[in-house]
Amino acid sequence: MSDLVFTVQPGGRLSGDFRVPGDKSISHRSIILGSIAEGDTTVEGFLEGEDSLATLKAFRAMGVEIDDVVGGRTHIRGVGLHGLREAGSPLDLGNSGTAMRLMCGLLAGQAFPSTLIGDKSLSSRPMGRVANPLRDMGAQISLREGGLAPINIQPGKLHPIIYDMPVASAQIKSCLLLAALYTDPADGNTVISEPAPCRDHTERMLRGFGYDVATEGARISITGGGTLRGCHIDVPADISSAAFFLVGASIAEGSDVLLRHVGINPTRIGVINILRQMGADLTLENHHEVGGEPVADIRVRHARLKGIDIPVDQVPLAIDEFPALFIAAACAEGTTVLSGAEELRVKESDRIQVMADGLAVLGVQHEVRADGIVIEGGSGFGGGEINSHGDHRIAMAFTMAALRAEKPIVIHDCHNVATSFPGFSALAGSVGVSLQVAEN
Repeated sequence: MSDLVFTVQPGGRLSGDFRVPGDKSISHRSIILGSIAEGDTTVEGFLEGEDSLATLKAFRAMGVEIDDVVGGRTHIRGVGLHGLREAGSPLDLGNSGTAMRLMCGLLAGQAFPSTLIGDKSLSSRPMGRVANPLRDMGAQISLREGGLAPINIQPGKLHPIIYDMPVASAQIKSCLLLAALYTDPADGNTVISEPAPCRDHTERMLRGFGYDVATEGARISITGGGTLRGCHIDVPADISSAAFFLVGASIAEGSDVLLRHVGINPTRIGVINILRQMGADLTLENHHEVGGEPVADIRVRHARLKGIDIPVDQVPLAIDEFPALFIAAACAEGTTVLSGAEELRVKESDRIQVMADGLAVLGVQHEVRADGIVIEGGSGFGGGEINSHGDHRIAMAFTMAALRAEKPIVIHDCHNVATSFPGFSALAGSVGVSLQVAEN
């Protein structure tokens, strides 16, 4: 495969009033739940990235009529809980761990067999974390050695379970909630307990489709056999995509940006909370709600950041934003300590080690730990060549680092940026990043 290379010139500032693409987590779930609902669902603000489109194609392959996405808008003609049909060939989910783990739960309850496959990166990510509790529910699932995809699913009768999640993972929780839809209500409720709050988009969206989900503290309870009703979904801008610009504007002197219509779900705002603790000049304006999800416009200006011990309770709320936050930490005065973030090692890459390797190239002092990292900030960045290892968030994080670099930063293996943030390079260039893209 060719190498897509970002070359970012040093310096600059960010300015502008703009909206980043739609939330990837909500886009995935809109297709999944819209497909198994009764009646039609209209989605606006859908993320037209490779990950979300892979989910859309998978449901088309299972017989769901879904319009082409035009300007972020699509229309789904739902087939009901039991209306999906066998695809006839493996469902290729590309780079999307969210799609693979959530669909594993959904397909475990179907009356036909399925096989889920993905690209090289996705095929190296652990799937036993969803397969094992699904097997406890009666699912017939087999994985490749090491608990990896491809995932083969045979029809099986599912029953409710009471499950204490060993890690705070919205993907595990959502997988089990989807499987629970296919349990017999006469058998009782499926109850899931989370060790720390993690994103609750699935619970919110199920309620939006008229399906009852009970939440009491850390316990989520759901009964199978109900009906989802088609609805209208307005997908907010993705806070994970906004995070790169929140950090970029914070670290680059003279920056002032306004990001419009960003989702600020309480289970997703760790990046905002952490940046504020570091001293960021960040304000939320125009609060409102769309489809059960809170949104706001976020204004951020340059500020002198300080190093902090990142509160452990914020880690699950910012798990996807840490590549960007590592860049903020490297620019902050003093030491930043991250602990309790083992989950970062099983993302699209080992994000702790890959970020550490890049920081080392740029001259940032740090200490890698099993569950996190210690970053000595304040010195800015040199320059050099970074290998993103095909991880979109690594590539975008180091793009923003160039705002405080002394020399150009060259980032390799950037193809997967399109999986979550189509148009990133053009938007970054339009608001002040000096970025060139080349294919080698």
